[in-house]
Amino acid sequence: MKDFISLRVLDRLRPGLEIIGLDYPTLRKILQVKLIMDSRRTPTVFNRNTRQSGDKNGFIRSLWLYVLMGLILIPLVVAGDNYLFQMSLTFAMLMFFVMTSMISDFSTVLLDIRDRVILLTKPIDRRTVGLARAIHITMYLILLTMSLAGPSLVASFVVRGLWFGMAFLLGLGLMDLLIIALTALLYLLFLNFFDGERLKDLINYVQIGLSIAILLAYQLMGRIFEVLKLRVVFHAAWWQAVLPPVWFGSVFAWGFGHNPEGPILGLALMAVVVPVILFVGYVWAMPLFESRLQRLAMGKGASKPQNRGGRRLARMFCRNPEERSFFEFAGLMMARERDFKLKVYPSLGFAIALPLLVMFNPAWSHQSHQLNSGHWYLAIYMMGFMIPTVMMMLRYSSQFKAAWIYQAAPIQHRENIYRGTVKAVLVRLFLPIFAIESVIFVLLFGTGVILDLLAALFALLIYAVLSFRWLGLGLPFSEPFQMAQQRKRWVIWLLLLMLGVLAGLHFMFTLLPMGLYLYLTLLLLVNGMAWTWGFRQNKPKFLAAEDSVS
Repeated sequence: MKDFISLRVLDRLRPGLEIIGLDYPTLRKILQVKLIMDSRRTPTVFNRNTRQSGDKNGFIRSLWLYVLMGLILIPLVVAGDNYLFQMSLTFAMLMFFVMTSMISDFSTVLLDIRDRVILLTKPIDRRTVGLARAIHITMYLILLTMSLAGPSLVASFVVRGLWFGMAFLLGLGLMDLLIIALTALLYLLFLNFFDGERLKDLINYVQIGLSIAILLAYQLMGRIFEVLKLRVVFHAAWWQAVLPPVWFGSVFAWGFGHNPEGPILGLALMAVVVPVILFVGYVWAMPLFESRLQRLAMGKGASKPQNRGGRRLARMFCRNPEERSFFEFAGLMMARERDFKLKVYPSLGFAIALPLLVMFNPAWSHQSHQLNSGHWYLAIYMMGFMIPTVMMMLRYSSQFKAAWIYQAAPIQHRENIYRGTVKAVLVRLFLPIFAIESVIFVLLFGTGVILDLLAALFALLIYAVLSFRWLGLGLPFSEPFQMAQQRKRWVIWLLLLMLGVLAGLHFMFTLLPMGLYLYLTLLLLVNGMAWTWGFRQNKPKFLAAEDSVS
């Protein structure tokens, strides 16, 4: 079998691993097989636009993109001398990207139980299996971390010196240990209380919650510091102890910024002590973690979510019987597809949080008392950020092989598939969170913005049809998630820019006498045309040859 460079590096650690009682030859063989299997799949977190061939690992081939993203960190690391602010922000950005990858892709590896049928029927220690899993994930996290931090790490050695660069490198290693240990121990906590389908659903919601929490914590970083006359001032508070980026930033503030304050030293010690303690705890709990993983395969498992209220909603929003059928079908698929929920539901949380984070951002906190007198309610348009993501993911499913039903079913008009599916997305996902956000906006701005919120809703309904149309009229749930195409990324960016255009149009109409009523009338007319003709296709036949589903 192919011998990987990472395994040859691991060979140098063999004496230490054998001292703690691990079966190194078995550990190495397990990792070798895992790496070979990785070269035959594409991690969904990167959504590569083509299928990889041969032994090319799609993850490694995509790291150049993260190297480019990492270039933006260089000024933060080498410019200025406010180490606490600069390095806290640097580690916040790094942790945001690395933890997002850990949750969206590597959690699947961490919780994979498919190899247990083969490995645990052999005389292999559970701790060896667990450590192989942890090392497997660590290899990829190191590659990801070094791709993101590599440019700024090199710059730190050149500009700041050897000791600063070594401290930065050590901090990156501790950050990865912290991320792996926190994720694994959190899952272990839930593995102790649930099993079967309930546990799988719970883990899915935990992953979604973590994704949202990462965004909120990242935004919270800006509230630690206050900009006064172009100087960044740090205000110590107890809640900063739960923000790991501040721990790592404090290391540089204490060691290189000549800042020996007690709170800074305490936070710096946490950067070293907490990751080590948590990772040692994870290694100690590996046998327990492996035994608890068996609960994922236990339980009754067959209680699939019922389509409660689905038929009632379908009758309410769909007049055509075919459209009604696909409204119900899409609702059931969205409720049952864990991968779909993992990729889409975090964007729902972002959609609620982003408008509020923009309005109350510390950068313009001095204007927060003027909310009622401005046009801040137009931030509601930022909820549209979720729409292109959802529309793009509608094409993908883990049960894509069942897409033959589109050819077998007596469907008269393909547009009914599209219209019913998009309506299901809007009714089940978008309208509930828009209603929640609207209540918040009414509480903030008063009842005078109700018509503006209604206009924004009508504009976003048009935007949804446009997004679905521009991203391609693909059959819903008919392709594997690994085939998520990057060729449409430019369309998504264009659609996101259009949100600003819609908000600008709204603002312009508010400057005219009776302009809001004119805008509402125009939106109603355009909505009628969009929902009537927006899903029609130019091809005369239901399924053209190039769109046929194998």
